Amino acid sequence: MAAWRSGDLIARLRTGESLGDRVMKVDHAGEHGAVCIYRAQRFFAPWRAPGLVAELDGFLAHEQDHRARFFAELGRRGRGRCSSYHLCGGGGFLLGVVTGLAGAKAVAATTVAIERVVLRHMLQQIEALKDSDAAATAILREIIVEEQQHHDESVERLGGSHWSRFIDPIVAASTEAVIWLGMRL
Repeated sequence: MAAWRSGDLIARLRTGESLGDRVMKVDHAGEHGAVCIYRAQRFFAPWRAPGLVAELDGFLAHEQDHRARFFAELGRRGRGRCSSYHLCGGGGFLLGVVTGLAGAKAVAATTVAIERVVLRHMLQQIEALKDSDAAATAILREIIVEEQQHHDESVERLGGSHWSRFIDPIVAASTEAVIWLGMRL
């Protein structure tokens, strides 16, 4: 294994693995986590946040598309899933259940916290890969547009809710930890 570092982006690469390969694997796992979050939140939305059903359907469709795009790129590269794939899925499902039960403001606070971290990481990834991996950079640039939309719509919905003070540090730290693990496993 070799270590790779550029600014805040650190990765442990297996023999023959490029930074772009690792980023695609980690981002694929992250999108799987997002799909699981939105599925769980969507399950509870008719009872706890009926005004969010259409928005959650849209976010879920975006995340399913993102996961499929990263998976297709992994296939093109001859790479498998990240070791953190199932951790992201299980953790995402649990987070989605808890916040889905808590209601609309908790759902919005969760999306804001996750997308803030994801957007920062994707921008770092683009910066690190822009001169060496055009395919990964193109996928990231396209996906980041919808991730920003999720963030911005959720900020508007959140307003001045107390949920962000509670949820943000926990969800942001958990998201950072999963990304950190994925880049090093």
